[in-house]
Amino acid sequence: MGRDAFVLNIPAEESVHFVVESLRENLGEISEILFFLLGAMTIVEIIDAHEGFSVITDKITTTNRVRLLWILSILTFFLSAALDNLTTAIVMSALLRKLIHDKQDLWMFAGLLIIAANAGGAWSPIGDVTTIMLWIGGQVTAMHIIKEIFLPSLVCLLVPLTMVSFKFKGNIVKPKDENCSHTQNFEVGNFDKNLVFAIGIGALLFVPVFKTITHLPPFMGVLLGLSVVWITTEILHRNKTVEEKKTLAISNVLRRIDTPSILFFLGILVAVGALQSAGHLADMSRLLDDNFESIYAVNSIIGVLSSIVDNVPLVAGTMGMYSLDTYPPDSDFWELLAFCAGTGGSILIIGSAAGVAIMGILKIDFMWYLKHISLLAILGYIAGILTFMLVN
Repeated sequence: MGRDAFVLNIPAEESVHFVVESLRENLGEISEILFFLLGAMTIVEIIDAHEGFSVITDKITTTNRVRLLWILSILTFFLSAALDNLTTAIVMSALLRKLIHDKQDLWMFAGLLIIAANAGGAWSPIGDVTTIMLWIGGQVTAMHIIKEIFLPSLVCLLVPLTMVSFKFKGNIVKPKDENCSHTQNFEVGNFDKNLVFAIGIGALLFVPVFKTITHLPPFMGVLLGLSVVWITTEILHRNKTVEEKKTLAISNVLRRIDTPSILFFLGILVAVGALQSAGHLADMSRLLDDNFESIYAVNSIIGVLSSIVDNVPLVAGTMGMYSLDTYPPDSDFWELLAFCAGTGGSILIIGSAAGVAIMGILKIDFMWYLKHISLLAILGYIAGILTFMLVN
């Protein structure tokens, strides 16, 4: 009996039950990502409202396009390994709005920072959801993945960065109001901006520590950090004027969160969840297994597919297909899977959480990214795979 005939013979009640249970399961997993995104975006907006990012932007004095691009890309690369690529993308989007006025420059820098964030997250056990999955599942160990994937990830960034550097010339134009994206009639004190910046960034850095200690989902760590920031700002502004409280309060900051982008993210993840529940992703994994014997071919294709569908179910399906008996921990297969699944999402802007977040925050057009960034991402992706092959 064919698969279609089998599906047609499922009783209606069982079919409805399957759909409901799948929807509940997928929405539960998606909600964790959305709450994480909301919490992280709120913390970033609180820092922005207190002009906290001036702590960094004031130190970046160069307006040279090439020099600024290299500084921000390298910063993103290492920051995404310490935080994760999604949180880093949100933070760097806020920084870009303070540093660059021209939309084309802003989008070009953002495209390179997506590549940098995904490349940086690939070599760290806490830098990307997929590397966390492989680390917790026992497929890779922390020090080994850092040692083996760092160089390919760095090459994956340096290739497009170098190519763009030859095209970039001149200086960027900074926004007139560099310190704050909103209008206010008072100046935030240095103590307030430094304190909120330190606590906000500290709350984001605490998330992987929180997960390691408690084994609870990362979104709970972000919400815990947000509550600390919230309480701190309420105490900090208790003696402020009504106007200052109104501008700096959490209630005002929440209005600036880009809710349509969150809903867009929800739609994409629900669609991917539907593909997973219907078995299409598992079918794709079996198809790869049946037609390609080389680990380089299988993982390279998985990486390209991760630019179209979410890399989490792809990696989860791969982990289910191949046991630790087939490929032992820290084998080339698992390490290359971490790299390909992490960096392949840069090929399309919707292929990674970092890309979707920056797309929503900076309003980057999908087709613009496809024309200007995708080829650079592909070349970096291929260069990283070749580097991995040479060193292993």
